[in-house]
Amino acid sequence: MSKIDPAARIEDGAVIGEGAEIGPFCTVGPHVVLGPNCRLISHVSVTGRTTIGANCTIYPFAALGGAPQDLGYRNEPTRLEIGEGCTIRESVTMSVGTPKDAGVTRVGARGLFMSYSHVGHDCQVGDDVIFANSATLGGHCKIGDCVYIGGLSAVHQFARIGRLAMIGGLTGIRGDVIPYGFVNGQHGHLEGLNVVGMKRRKFTRERLARVRSFYQDLFYGPGLFADRLQRVQSQASDDPAIAEILTFIGEDKHRPLCLPQDAVTRSA
Repeated sequence: MSKIDPAARIEDGAVIGEGAEIGPFCTVGPHVVLGPNCRLISHVSVTGRTTIGANCTIYPFAALGGAPQDLGYRNEPTRLEIGEGCTIRESVTMSVGTPKDAGVTRVGARGLFMSYSHVGHDCQVGDDVIFANSATLGGHCKIGDCVYIGGLSAVHQFARIGRLAMIGGLTGIRGDVIPYGFVNGQHGHLEGLNVVGMKRRKFTRERLARVRSFYQDLFYGPGLFADRLQRVQSQASDDPAIAEILTFIGEDKHRPLCLPQDAVTRSA
């Protein structure tokens, strides 16, 4: 049985899952689907065509499912989908999608979104991510599983961040970030691999050494980057992580990559 505070406003048409708790001064719109055992603590706004999976906890002043920050949006019936087990802290904002893309913003399961973080319209966010305080995504970003984005960092629209990448605090991301990469600094330079995250995922020393060797060949070998990229294709069979990085780069060759600062202009 759900528990709804008398001071909450639940509009007709909203679907409230079994065991959900909705605290005082929350607003739930008519097209919202709230999964079982979700908890809206207080002063939470869930509007639009928003679906929230089971066992999510949402803290005060979060605003989910609002209109996208896009001047061309004309109140089309676009959506926001949030997976199960997410923790959404104070003043987080997540927008619905736009007709310019697939019309849906998707957030995976078990994410932690700290205070004031923002997921822009049409973003596709994977499972088990962590957004630190005030981490923000522009529209249409694609964020892989297990990505960590540091506090006060900003990701430019359409950017991609590969699985298990780590973004340092106060970092600006304009290009794409390879899987397992560590990017840091105002201009978002690649500083190496997310070795701590890889070790937590049980990478052995041998696997780490293979991926590090590949990283050196790709970003610091002789010749232009395009030539180096061609040469390292044969290493795809050496380790699944190497294959994943190469696949990521090949999926969108029109997007720039975040590169090491001392390799950006390296040609020989």
